Amino acid sequence: MSTKIFLQVNTDLKESSKVLTWFEQINNPPLPDKKVWWECQTLLIEGFANIVEHAHVNLPIQTPIELEAVRLRERIEIRIWSQGVAFNLEQKLQNVSEFEENEAARGRGLKIMATLADKLSYEQTADNRYCLFISKYY
Repeated sequence: MSTKIFLQVNTDLKESSKVLTWFEQINNPPLPDKKVWWECQTLLIEGFANIVEHAHVNLPIQTPIELEAVRLRERIEIRIWSQGVAFNLEQKLQNVSEFEENEAARGRGLKIMATLADKLSYEQTADNRYCLFISKYY
């Protein structure tokens, strides 16, 4: 069994509720563990917010963000494509302090995603975009 869904939205945090509503389709039938579903929703919205607030910070609001969610037998995969600048996710995660020491809001979303995701990457694609990839086992 596998389900794949797509969505395209503008670079606007106001699209967050639309993104979460769209994502609900992947939870049918509902995941057996509600905590894992909450973690998947958190990963999605943190990833989306990071693209809007960082990768697309200097781009027009009309710049599209494409999202894909795939539900496989044992995991959910989320891909979010952006058109922003290069960003070294691994290096940034190493430079962000742990939650207890992190009073600044910056970087917390990345730490949250790194903690909740089973796999997290941000890589350039062949069409010169970037893909934030998130995988979560259930």
